Amino acid sequence: MMGCSTRLYSLILLLVVTSSQMLPSSAVEVDLFDAFSIYNTRVSGISPVPQENSNIYGEAYHFNGMNIRYPLISDRAFFTKFAKEMRKNENVYFVVRARLAPRHQGVFFGVYTSSYHFQNDRNPLKLQVAYNGTNGGDMLVIRYRTSEGERQVQFSSINLVDGDWHTVVLQIHAMRTRATELVLYVDCNRAGQTVVDERFARIFTRTVIDNAELRLGQAGYGMSLLPLKGTLQNAKFFYGGPITDVLHSLACSLATEPKEPEFEPWPGSTDLMDAFQSLASTLTLLKTEMAGQTREIQRLRHTMETCRMCDSTDYFTSGPQTIISPDCSMNPCFPGVRCFDDPEGNGYRCGQCPAGYRGNGTHCHDINECIEASPCSRVVDCVNLVPGFRCPPCPSGFIGLGLEGIGLEAAVRNRQICDDINECERNNGGCVENSYCINTMGSYYCGDCMHGFEGNQTVGCKEHNTCPNGARSPCHPKAECLIHRNGAYTCECIVGWAGDGYDCTIDTDLDGFPDNELNCWDKHCRKDNCVYIPNSGQENQDGDEMGDICDPDADNDGIPNGPDNCPLVANPDQASTNDGDEVGERCDNCPMTPNPRQINTDGDEYGDECDDDKDDDGILNIYDNCELVPNTLQADTDGDGFGDVCDNCPMDYNPDQNNTDSDLLGDVCDNNEDADDDGIQDNLDNCPKIANNPQLDADGDGIGDACDDDDDNDRVYDVIDNCRIVYNPEQDDGDEDGHGDACDSDFDKDGVIDTEDACPENPNIYSTDLRTYQTVVLDPEGEAQVDPRWIVFDEGRQIIQTINSDPGLAISYQAFDGVDFSGTFYVNTRTDDDFAGFVFGYQDSASFYVLMWKQGPQTYWEAAPFRAVGEPGFQLKVVKSDTGPGEMMRNALWHTGDTPGQVRLLWKDPNNQGWKDHVAYRWKVLHRPSIGLIRVYLYEADRLIADSGYLVDTTMRGGRVGLFCFSQEDIIWSRMTYKCNDKIPADYTEVRPVN
Repeated sequence: MMGCSTRLYSLILLLVVTSSQMLPSSAVEVDLFDAFSIYNTRVSGISPVPQENSNIYGEAYHFNGMNIRYPLISDRAFFTKFAKEMRKNENVYFVVRARLAPRHQGVFFGVYTSSYHFQNDRNPLKLQVAYNGTNGGDMLVIRYRTSEGERQVQFSSINLVDGDWHTVVLQIHAMRTRATELVLYVDCNRAGQTVVDERFARIFTRTVIDNAELRLGQAGYGMSLLPLKGTLQNAKFFYGGPITDVLHSLACSLATEPKEPEFEPWPGSTDLMDAFQSLASTLTLLKTEMAGQTREIQRLRHTMETCRMCDSTDYFTSGPQTIISPDCSMNPCFPGVRCFDDPEGNGYRCGQCPAGYRGNGTHCHDINECIEASPCSRVVDCVNLVPGFRCPPCPSGFIGLGLEGIGLEAAVRNRQICDDINECERNNGGCVENSYCINTMGSYYCGDCMHGFEGNQTVGCKEHNTCPNGARSPCHPKAECLIHRNGAYTCECIVGWAGDGYDCTIDTDLDGFPDNELNCWDKHCRKDNCVYIPNSGQENQDGDEMGDICDPDADNDGIPNGPDNCPLVANPDQASTNDGDEVGERCDNCPMTPNPRQINTDGDEYGDECDDDKDDDGILNIYDNCELVPNTLQADTDGDGFGDVCDNCPMDYNPDQNNTDSDLLGDVCDNNEDADDDGIQDNLDNCPKIANNPQLDADGDGIGDACDDDDDNDRVYDVIDNCRIVYNPEQDDGDEDGHGDACDSDFDKDGVIDTEDACPENPNIYSTDLRTYQTVVLDPEGEAQVDPRWIVFDEGRQIIQTINSDPGLAISYQAFDGVDFSGTFYVNTRTDDDFAGFVFGYQDSASFYVLMWKQGPQTYWEAAPFRAVGEPGFQLKVVKSDTGPGEMMRNALWHTGDTPGQVRLLWKDPNNQGWKDHVAYRWKVLHRPSIGLIRVYLYEADRLIADSGYLVDTTMRGGRVGLFCFSQEDIIWSRMTYKCNDKIPADYTEVRPVN
């Protein structure tokens, strides 16, 4: 105990010194593995390694030394922060614990001109921290380039590549002479130092940051050194604070005398640099006195820590501590912490650390609320105070106040909000009249002229009064002139406007019906019966002025819709049956049988649960081998009890009908061999080498139209046939318009004229109709949430999903090659902020494109199998999952970014804007599988607010369309339209494929 008492008196001396001389604040620590997203980045050649010391140093990752296809490149936000701290702080540190391969050379980390700018940059940027263990050498090398050429600094004989673990710290210290001192520590000992000229600091000027990238373990462009080969742990970046704080974080013993520094000049040094070296030597002598004092302080701290280990309580706990020591009269507690004397004279006890600090009462350390709680808006830089934090006022382009607080609780409870100012809402943002003003986060820009206008921001936007064929347009200024295959034209109001195309007015909810009545005869000239909620079917059960979707009592029986057990059938007495399904007697299609979903396949008066012939084909269910599909002949080729028309493997016996991947093909006959990536396996594909998902075969000869040079078998080749899919060997063309008489106004002879046909060349599709759809569950395990509940309106053109659900899809049975898919998106609630969107190119439950949108940022509540972070903003993903539906796919869908083997992010709206409650948006996607072309547009009212531009991805060459939801309730997809379209847009120029 006497030894302990002596050490405690030394502690008193330490407190006196620190109170009279302010010590630097602690260094801020950044985990590079987090910054580079090593946990979820698609990186071949890098793999996690289990480590016996993982509880101390964290996870380890093995680098195989190859030039991997997807290098570790930090995101722009981190790199900008990194460069800013390099410019701003007097001390920054790079720390890594590594076990390197012997006789190898490689790169720890580096800053380089990006690949995009490298070829055109006369003086590409480089800062590289590397090592060289080849040819018997053993050195760490810092290379950097300035306008005067390349420089390098070598630290020799440091024993890094011997196959053992080593900890390396590189301190970069900005000197008042504008020169920079580089100090190297290896395994807690100073291994060398040097001074480099002021040109070193120029590599982090603002002018080069936008064209640069930061890499971990990977060589940059035009560099001779190889990527790292070995294993990394504890890769960190520190800024601010003294070297002692960094070494303490590595559990270094500061009582160890540092080695004498080594210095080795780089090739080609000048007289000026010799002067710098001389100055550095002088400074080193001057610093020796200070170093002695520093070592004494370090020994005192070490002594204090050693003594505390004598006590039975845990040094690192944050609660009150008891120490066998002198009493409170010696002020042993942290300033502001109350001291309590032990009543039996056995020492003292310190209370809790003040707000904003963490520790044991004797020693309290500042909490960095900025890093641990992120209280500030993402558009400002959080400032850590001692104690507390400060959020500066929101910058120009945003509205919001600054914020200050102390402690984690305050940082979590009071978060700064910087709302974007929509400059476009007033006076069109200053853009010329009749042009698009596109709002961005913190700013805006002026875009093209609106539909129906031509010009630019310089000359203005004037009415465009011609059709695409050059003829004068008869359409309204807010309408497009559409030319059809037979030369006929129609007028269609642009997004945000409704009418017959010759007369258009405002359409607030984008459902195709105007806010006010128009003087025209088309049904779309009638006033919208729900102006602010999309209802493209205009359903109105009670015939009043309000549509059902916005009428609080849709059947006008005096009972509000919520408690009404027949919301669309008047029943003021609310009479119910005894079947227990909570559906009222007057609207229950099975009054004696529970059927809460009221499914009625054949549309008669009886629901499926009590209908003895569900498909109304004249065969009772008990004898019908396809209960839900009419098949009077009851053909069953494979004899498995399922008729051919509903058998997912009609030629293969499979009475279980298992279909794991939800592709309409049973597992027994599903081999997933698909050479043309159109979603149709080769042995069933009528054109196995040419993508043709709809499998059209006009003449029924078994050869698909896509690879048949005479589709209709009329002995006239397609290239000269004036009715390509209609038999007409005579080729009569009375009006000489180039279209044969047999198909002049109805090219596919499906009974619907081309101007009204959704797919004029496909007789199987003539209108948008999602009344029948396939449901696909994307997370079939667990019971945390239920599956989606879809309700169809407007003859399949409007669907509502009503509940907070697991991820799921509603997919059309119609299949497409090229398609234009559009619709109105609306969230009719204020109680949630999750994902919803739509799907195209669907081939199976593991292969589809999804365009999804979230209102606000959120980390998914199930941390397994990995931490998924969802961000706001319209985003397009390609799903090609190795596992299919399940937890991995679920988290990959939620996560914004790539997930190897699951999901790849093709595009994300850079404005990061989430959807707003009770606001209608119009989407449009163009998909041209023949070349993999994709483009997505998003409108709010008549303003274009997001445009992906042309993207090229050939993962899926055609498929089906549908809807997507994930944990979001009360979603409305309205006025949906799909149109077959293989035409490549006239303004398209070749784009390099994303994949």
